[in-house]
Amino acid sequence: MNKIGIGIIGGGLMGREMASAFARWCALTDVEVQPELVAVADLVEDVRNWFKRIPSCQQLTADYKELLANPAVDVVYVAVPHNLHEKLYIDVLEAGKDLFAEKPFGFDLASAKNIAAAVERTGRFTRCSSEFPFLPGAQRVVQYVNSGKLGRVLEVVSGFHHSSDLDSTKPANWKRFSRMCGEIGVLGDLGMHACHLPLRFGWKPKTLFAQLQKGFPERPDGKGGMTACDTWDNAMLHTWISIGQDEVPMRLEMKRLAPGETNTWFIEVLGTEGGVRFSTKEPKTLWLFEGGKEQFWKKTDLGFGMPFKAVTGGIFEPGFPDVIQQMWAAYLMEREGLLGDRFGCATVAEAVATQEIFEAALQSQKTGSVVSLT
Repeated sequence: MNKIGIGIIGGGLMGREMASAFARWCALTDVEVQPELVAVADLVEDVRNWFKRIPSCQQLTADYKELLANPAVDVVYVAVPHNLHEKLYIDVLEAGKDLFAEKPFGFDLASAKNIAAAVERTGRFTRCSSEFPFLPGAQRVVQYVNSGKLGRVLEVVSGFHHSSDLDSTKPANWKRFSRMCGEIGVLGDLGMHACHLPLRFGWKPKTLFAQLQKGFPERPDGKGGMTACDTWDNAMLHTWISIGQDEVPMRLEMKRLAPGETNTWFIEVLGTEGGVRFSTKEPKTLWLFEGGKEQFWKKTDLGFGMPFKAVTGGIFEPGFPDVIQQMWAAYLMEREGLLGDRFGCATVAEAVATQEIFEAALQSQKTGSVVSLT
């Protein structure tokens, strides 16, 4: 296998998740690349120390520029607050490294466009993180939509729901402050999850009406006091898209305050002749609709039908660590020109398109009107 040196900037929750995906790379049976974590940069010493358990990781530093100067690093994954995206992403690209970026690909639309321009200028291979479409149920949705069995599409719903922020005692983190998360708030936090498949199908909104909500105006600051929180926590985007000659309503949902939802990604597409829906709330279940004189929703159990084959038996269920690994396999195989017809990671164009949607949502919320994206 061709070994690829990986550097991680930001060793928190997602940085550790990525590292664990590399550690069990032997589970994949049809890839021709081998990621090897060689360097981690994080400001917090305790965070860096976690990576000492990984033998291949030979560089731990508080200065990300030291990581970028390391010739053993080929690809850099960056997971930092949104206000740091633009500078760090461009520094990675200008250092001659390929980039695996975290959503939302910048602080706002202007930032995303600046990053995209740097990608174009440097020619470095760049994709954006979005793991849920690699689940078997999501892949079956992709196959069904592309099969033409839907007939005329009547409506689309795609979204991502959390509920942890219903706890008013949960201390505020950087995602609660517009100065770090961006004015887009939950749109930047969860929006790529809702937008990735629709954009991959070519379903970019033409017009949009947004309903944005804020949750608790203040939360504990973790130091015994309270701090103001000013980001949007829930978003409902009512849009119109074009599919062929038809105008179709599409709703995009992103919620941090969704009662009963721990971590739910979902998509539903309904047409005159068929329909399909999948939700991580029922991760083994795919629902297919059949029309006619009698109408049926058929429930199908799914196994381990992942884009990249693994040693795991076909009857078993995939989980979050598996789709993280699948996403990395897609990134690295596409980087090598070996992806073939398998599903690829979110592109730079798709990431910028999400920011265009988010900017339109902010404008719609401010004016209380329908906004055009064309």
